[in-house]
Amino acid sequence: MSTPKTTAPQVDPGDRGATRIADRVVAKIAAQAAREALAARPGGPAAGPRSGAAAPHATVTVHHDIARVRISLELDYPSDLAAQCAAVRSQVARRVEECAAMSVPEVDIDVEHLHSTHTRLPAGRDRRLR
Repeated sequence: MSTPKTTAPQVDPGDRGATRIADRVVAKIAAQAAREALAARPGGPAAGPRSGAAAPHATVTVHHDIARVRISLELDYPSDLAAQCAAVRSQVARRVEECAAMSVPEVDIDVEHLHSTHTRLPAGRDRRLR
């Protein structure tokens, strides 16, 4: 004799609770997405150990399910800066929407420093002035 299956009672959506993703978690997702976008560009990662560029940094403000993202990054120069920024905007918006299920209406980018390919220090040398 088999036992009858019981189904869980339906709970109204308002009574189920909520999942909240911290702003700092969304910022980490955004910074990682910016690194991915820069690594996918021709010439390799702009924030790699050989370029001397710092890793992208993100700040995020979340209101309901809408994330406003600001990315600070350093880029190599000369290069197509507009294309790099467009790639970062697209990748950041896509990854935050996928991973955090948040709408991203805007991604602001601050280019804090340009690294010349002609003045780059060899790998392994520190950047401090003496």
